[in-house]
Amino acid sequence: MKNLKTKSLKLRHEANYWQGSFSAMASPCEVLMEVKDRAMAARILEAVADEARRIEQKFSRYRDDNIIYKINNAKGQPVSVDDETARLIDFSDRLYQMSEGLFDITSGVLRKVWKFDGSDKVPEFLAVSAMLDKIGWTKVQWKDQTLTMPEGMEIDLGGVGKEYAVDRCVQIARSLTDESVLVNFGGDLATTGERRNKLCWSVGRLITGKDNAVALFKLYRGAIATSGDAHRYLLKDGVRYSHVLNPKTGWSVPDAPHTVSVAAPTCVEAGMMSTLAMLQGEKARAFLELQEVDFWVD
Repeated sequence: MKNLKTKSLKLRHEANYWQGSFSAMASPCEVLMEVKDRAMAARILEAVADEARRIEQKFSRYRDDNIIYKINNAKGQPVSVDDETARLIDFSDRLYQMSEGLFDITSGVLRKVWKFDGSDKVPEFLAVSAMLDKIGWTKVQWKDQTLTMPEGMEIDLGGVGKEYAVDRCVQIARSLTDESVLVNFGGDLATTGERRNKLCWSVGRLITGKDNAVALFKLYRGAIATSGDAHRYLLKDGVRYSHVLNPKTGWSVPDAPHTVSVAAPTCVEAGMMSTLAMLQGEKARAFLELQEVDFWVD
C-alpha cells in the first residue's frame, strides 16, 4: 500500500471486486478488477496507471519534452516519428477523410480564442477568422512516418489519445489476469471480458440538462466512449456554444447533441463514432443509425 500512495493511487475492496483510482489526462481514472488477491489488484492498478501516464506524457500538448512539442515547434522542418506516434497520426488521417475534413488534428489552435468555461465570452468573429490560416490537414505533408508542417501550425492528438490509452491499458490488464477488468477514463471505458457468472459492469453517466439524471450502462464486453459538452461550453443570449468546433469555420458545430455515447468492440472504435457523430450536429442520430451501432444521444 505504501507504493500505491506514493503514486497517488487508491485501492479499496468492494463486495466482489477491487476498485482502483487515480488521475491522468485531466480525468478521473478508475479500474475495476474482479480478482480476489489484493496484491494482484495493486499490480494491475499500478501497471494501468503507469501506461496511462506514459501516454499522457508522450502525447500531451501541454508539455515541452515530448514528440508533440517537437512537431509543433519544428518551424517548418520535417520531423520523423516513432511507430506508435505514426499509428495515431495515420488514424487521425483516416478520421479526417471519413469526416470530410470535420475531424482535423490541426484545429487545436482554436483554443487560443475559445475558452469553454461556461461563461458568455464568445470570441469576436475576426479573432476566429484569423486562426483559419493555421488550420488544415491538407497543408501538412505526412509520408513515411515523417511530418512536415508550415510554421505556426500545430497538431493535437487529444481527440484520439484517451480512447487509445483505454485500449492499451485493457491489453495490459488482460496480460496480467484472466479475470474481468474494467478500465474507465473519464467516461471512456472498456473491459477485458465478461465477469464471472455472466455478470456485467454497471457504470453511471450524467445526462446533461436533465436535472442531473444518470444513465446506467451495463457492459458485458467491449467498450463505450462518450463525447459531449457537459462541462465545456459557452452560453450567450440563450445560445449554447459547444466545444465541438468546425475546423472549416472555426465556430461551434450548430445543434450538436449535448452527449453522444457509442458501444463498440474497442474504445478507439467507439470514440471514433461518438466524435464523428458530434461533428454531424443535428444529423448525429441519423449518422449513427446508418452505422448500425448501439448508441445513446442526449
